[in-house]
Order: sequence, then C-alpha cells, then structure tokens
Amino acid sequence: MSEKKERIAFFDTKPYDRVWFDQLNRHYHIKYYEHKLTPDSVSLAQGCRAVIPFVNDTLDKTVIDGLCETGVEMIALRCAGYNNVDRQAAAGRIAVTRVPGYSPYAVAEFTMGLLLTLNRKIHKAYFRTRDFNFSLNGLVGFDLHGRTVGVIGTGKIGQIFIRICRGFGMNVVAYDPYPLPDADFPYVSLEELLQQSDIISLHCPLTEQSRHLINADTIAQMKDGVYLLNTSRGMLVESEALLDALKSGKIAGAGLDVYEEETDFFFEDRSDMVKRDTLLSLLVSMPNVVLTSHQAFLTKEALHNIAQVTLENLDAYFKDGTVLNPVQ
Repeated sequence: MSEKKERIAFFDTKPYDRVWFDQLNRHYHIKYYEHKLTPDSVSLAQGCRAVIPFVNDTLDKTVIDGLCETGVEMIALRCAGYNNVDRQAAAGRIAVTRVPGYSPYAVAEFTMGLLLTLNRKIHKAYFRTRDFNFSLNGLVGFDLHGRTVGVIGTGKIGQIFIRICRGFGMNVVAYDPYPLPDADFPYVSLEELLQQSDIISLHCPLTEQSRHLINADTIAQMKDGVYLLNTSRGMLVESEALLDALKSGKIAGAGLDVYEEETDFFFEDRSDMVKRDTLLSLLVSMPNVVLTSHQAFLTKEALHNIAQVTLENLDAYFKDGTVLNPVQ
C-alpha cells in the first residue's frame, strides 16, 4: 500500500463510532459525515476511494450508480447485515465488504436482558420507585427455569444465547434451515418450535425467505401467552400482526431492539417529531412491550472489533485488491 492516505467517506457518524476508528486508523484520511448515505448525500463521497456506511444507510441502485460515477471503488460496511445493499447493482462494479461478527456476546447478552426486563417488569419498577411508589402490584413474572425457549437461527449469536438460556436452566429447541452438524441442542421444524416454545427468540439474517417470518399465520401456531424477542432484523416480524397478537394476549410480551420501518427513526433523537410512525407509536405505548433503539451491538468490545475489521477490509483491498469478508 502506498504512503498516500486514501480518502474515505464515513456516513451516519455518531460520537461512539469515532472513538475506535480514530484510535486504530493508520492509513486513511477519513471524512466523517453525520448524514446518512442516500441519493441526496452520495455526492459527499466525491474524491474518495471508499465509503463506510452503516446498517440503515441506503445502498440501492441509485446510490451505487452514484458512487461508481464519483470513482468510489469500495463499500466497507461497518455492520454484519447487508439487506440494504442492492447486490445485483454492485456486482462486478464495486467491492462490498462487511463485519460478519463483531461481538456475538453483546447481542446475545442484550437479548437475555430484554427477556429479564420484560418478564420481571424491571422497567416498570424503575419508574415506580423513582416516584417513591413501592407497590408490587402488576409486577408478577415467572421463573425462566424449566421454560422452553425456541431459538430461530443458530449462528454465533444464536449459539451463545442458547448457552445463556441453559445457564438459567431453560429447555432449548432450535430451528435453522442450515443446522449445525455437531450441535449439542435439538433441532425441530419451525412448526414444532412455534408450538412448543414459551419464549421465541429470533437470531437469523433477513432474506427473501425470512422476511415476515413472524406473521399472522405463524403467530397462530404459537402457544397462547408466548414471549417474542427480536434483536436481529425488524422485517423478520410483520408489525401489524404482532400488534394484533399483543392486544389479544396471544403474545404476552415482546422484547424488540429492531423495527421493520426503523430507518427514519432509529439512531436519532426524534423526540420533537410530531408526525410519527403510527405502528411504532402503538408498539412503544403497549405495556407488554420493551422496545429499544437497535442498541444490542453497542459495547466497547463490539465497537473496537467493528473498527478493526472494517479497517482490515480496507487495508486488504488497497494493498492488492483482496476482498475480505465480502457480501455474497
């Protein structure tokens, strides 16, 4: 790699993003932009050889065409998910890399935190005691020990979540269209998982096959009073069907770190917004929902690994054209 520092455009920048990129960067002149990457902001990449976008940036054909026209050679995603990338538009024109596993522990641990908060009403107790209300009415939960958790998706995050659940004495069943050959937990069909599980946790990527995996039909197959957890991708769950099931009690509670139409809301302060997403507003207002802002990944270790792997991807490409961790 030459001594010249390549120019890189970094989009959707938050203060916590810069900490490790600034510490670990040795070879690049990184221009940080608070703007998301969209057709309107793609011109900011002019003069750069690569861009570093995040999970909710727009990487459709229009944006990819614009990047190619400005001379950008590489899209270095600083996230694992790539459902926002038009891979057909990128193929053969621009390299696209990602960070496949920055901290599976962060996401798995956060998922258990959502379950504990939801089940034991910790969020409600917190606000009560701040008002000096020490009543226990309405705070009844249930023992996790002995309950059956159904884990959909058994990649690194799913496997770690399974180990955490077993530490609580829970029974585990799993579903994955590509099961591990040496798994020490039982795989069942999706139908069996839906029927058997007291708690269902989603740890699978978003694909055409998994989009709206949780819908009115699959919810109907679940136990009455099931708990649903989603720290993967918002579009795995059909929001209207979820809302109906929460209102009817079919789903007793939902712990959500993602939402299917989150792009215009998550990672930003929208507290002054008057015109709000109706479904999102209803979900947030439900007493049996804990909804957070796509923060399951957000640990010091994960942020370090994101920066390190993203920079390694850039280093390999600008050294000899090697594409590490490609988006397939």
